Order: sequence, then C-alpha cells, then structure tokens
Amino acid sequence: MDLFLGKVLVKNNRDRDELDTEREIVSKLQNRILMLFFGSWDSEPCQDFAPTLKDFYKRLMDSFYMERPSQLILIYVSLDSTEELQDKLLKKLPKWSLFLHHDDPYKQELGMRFQVQELPTVVVLRPDCSVLLPNAVSEICALGPDCFRQWQEAAEVIDRNFEMHVEFDNEKMRSVTEPIRKLKYKVEKKKRRWWHLGGWGGGRHHGDDTDDQDQDQDEELQEQNGDQNDNRDFKGPWA
Repeated sequence: MDLFLGKVLVKNNRDRDELDTEREIVSKLQNRILMLFFGSWDSEPCQDFAPTLKDFYKRLMDSFYMERPSQLILIYVSLDSTEELQDKLLKKLPKWSLFLHHDDPYKQELGMRFQVQELPTVVVLRPDCSVLLPNAVSEICALGPDCFRQWQEAAEVIDRNFEMHVEFDNEKMRSVTEPIRKLKYKVEKKKRRWWHLGGWGGGRHHGDDTDDQDQDQDEELQEQNGDQNDNRDFKGPWA
C-alpha cells in the first residue's frame, strides 16, 4: 500500500476517475493482494495475455461469479510509447482495474524495483508490498482463479468475506425487495451468457459487440458499487 502513497492511480472507467489522496489510496489498497501488470500494446504476447488476465480478474471480482469480490487489485504499469497505445491495451482490461498516467515517471522506478525483464510480467505483492511472485503469468494461464487462494494463504491476508458485501458499505439498502431484484438481474445475466462459460477461461465469440457492451456495462456497475465502499524475448529498459 505504501508503494503508491503520494502517487496518482487512475480508474479504468469511462470518466478516468483519479485516486490522488492518501485516504483514497489506503481505502482502495489496504489488506489486498496487488497485481502489477507490466505490459505494452506493441508486445504481441501482451495482447494475447490481456483477455486471459481480464477473465481471471473478473472471475475473482464480479458478483456474477463470486458472492463477494476477492481482496485483489490489478494495476496496469504501461510501457507503451504513446498514450493512444496505452489506451488500446486498457480497453482489453477490466473496467475496475487501475493504472498510472502514461507520463508518470514512477513507472520506470517500479520496473527497476521489481527487475522486470520481459513482457508480459505480473508481479504479485502482499499487502505490505513485499514480493509474493516475481512473475505470475504462467501460473495465471495454467491455474486460473484457483491460484488466488494460494496467494491469499501465502500472503496471510485477513479474510473480510464475513463482512457485508462491498456494494452495501456506507449505503443503506434501498428497499426490502432490492435483494430480489439483484437476484433476478443475475439470473437474466446468466441466461445471456450460458453459452460462453466453458472452462475457467471460457471466452466469447469474436465480433459480438452487443455482448461486449453488456459486459462493459456490468463492469461499470461493479466499479460504481465497489467505489461506494470502493515477447518473452523482450528486454526491458531496466535490464
């Protein structure tokens, strides 16, 4: 968490909301495992890995798959040469992930600190920002969301799942029927998606823009609710 105090983190949502105060940073990152995704649109392996990472994160955070969001935060550390290229890769990542501004020099410092030598790299950090895994890309691809439980145990993260769902924190339930409406929404959502949930990383058919829009809207909703609580051969510039 201290790793980002005094820095500006940006939400990967439509409004590009910023977390720029100590209170906001602490509230968002405390007692959570951090995934720092070092990537670039110019790297074809990064483009190939991004949808897998998105599905991994979504299945751990989206209430469609989880009763409560996991204590996990994804932060994209871009090595893109331009902001436009950075935005291209951000479109492949979850709407409730975070990133550093393209012109933030802190990205270089992070790359050197964690000795990033190849892309993609996902550095997994404990809540105290000590390194749990220097690069979890292979583990994420092989095990999917199941590896998060191992990370959680190794990091000794306090399980907050006994607390009320994140979307109801600091918010009164709107009505007695609200849980029923939410259940109905989840059932209808499940009907729309039953056909593309094969395996942990079951993808959708390419070109289905309608489903993609629905998915983005779902992620936006999750982000808003959470906020109310909240080439393998590539050698990096830090070699």
